[in-house]
Amino acid sequence: MTPPGWHPDPGHSGKGPAQERWWDGVQWTGHVRASPGAARRRGIRVGVGVTVGAVVLAAIGGGVYLLGEDGDGRPDTAASSPSAAPDLPGAPDGEEKDGGTGGEGQGPGQQLPPTEPGFATDLAAGISLPVPKGWKGTSGAVGAGLTTGEHACPGDTAETCVRGGVFSAPAAAMKLTAGTPEEAAKKDIAVNAEESYGGKSYGKVTSHEELKSEAVTVAGGKGYVVRWKVVTEKGDDGYVESLVFPSPASKDMLVVVRSGFDINKDAPKLSVLDEITRGIKTASGAGGGTGGAV
Repeated sequence: MTPPGWHPDPGHSGKGPAQERWWDGVQWTGHVRASPGAARRRGIRVGVGVTVGAVVLAAIGGGVYLLGEDGDGRPDTAASSPSAAPDLPGAPDGEEKDGGTGGEGQGPGQQLPPTEPGFATDLAAGISLPVPKGWKGTSGAVGAGLTTGEHACPGDTAETCVRGGVFSAPAAAMKLTAGTPEEAAKKDIAVNAEESYGGKSYGKVTSHEELKSEAVTVAGGKGYVVRWKVVTEKGDDGYVESLVFPSPASKDMLVVVRSGFDINKDAPKLSVLDEITRGIKTASGAGGGTGGAV
């Protein structure tokens, strides 16, 4: 069985640069991009596969920190960094927009996410994340992200962390294999905690407390959410959450939304995370339900 992901486009005419098409595990979708070798990638991935022009969020939640590009356009991922971003089928050059307000030009064979004011769209997952006031939203062909509150990382002040971060991607793109949303969320939360608050930026996660583990409906699909409070070795402690639910675009595809909020007076209130979850909806042009979380 061919797993969901980017594969050579079976309908490509052979004219122009080679391109890939997204296979959702059941059928070919309308999402295409230039093959990795067909165009040099200027952008770097943000967390779970979103590209941006000059920075990368190397982890997934609130403890995420920002890395710059080196001279050849690649991320400067020193061995001393926290955990590196997972090796995802990220969006190619030009496939990102910030908060539905702009973005770079479209390259050959690429498809930009639909623009929805106030939302960041994950094209492959078929969802849009609401962008809270004052936050930055980033749309992508594979993955979407929300961030706020940049500050110097407590463990390495030369790096930049954020007070809050929410990122989405298809589970297959994150190499998360599990049969049900509950199984996937319970498996993902430990990875989320480590990538958000472990490593150089916050030191190791010394302990955690489970705050929530329950069924939830998101964008019309029945999913599952797990939330931890984590204690870090350096700097602020944090909240991390792994939310998994079926994609509105394909019920056979699971979507993962990882979140992390610092516990700090300057960080967003935890209620904002609940509001974001309730506001997740089917992306414009995607099939399926349109409801938020209950």
